Amino acid sequence: MPNPTARALKRRRAFGANVRRLRLAAGLSQEELAHLSGLDRTYVGSVERGERNVSLDNIWLLADTLSVQPTELIV
Repeated sequence: MPNPTARALKRRRAFGANVRRLRLAAGLSQEELAHLSGLDRTYVGSVERGERNVSLDNIWLLADTLSVQPTELIV
C-alpha cells in the first residue's frame, strides 16, 4: 500500500488532470479560467500539476466556473 504522501500526491494529480481536461473541453486557457474564477493563473497551473492541496472553497469556485459539479473534479 502506498504511503500517505504518495496517495495524497496521486489524488492531487488526478484532481489537476480533471481540471485540465474540463478546462480544455470548455475552450479556456489557464489564464481565462483563473480570471473567471477569481484565482491567480499561477495557482491554476499549480493545481493542474497536482502541486496544491486545494481548499473546498476553491474546488467550488473551479467547479462553478467550469459549469460542473465538484464531484466531477474529484473522481
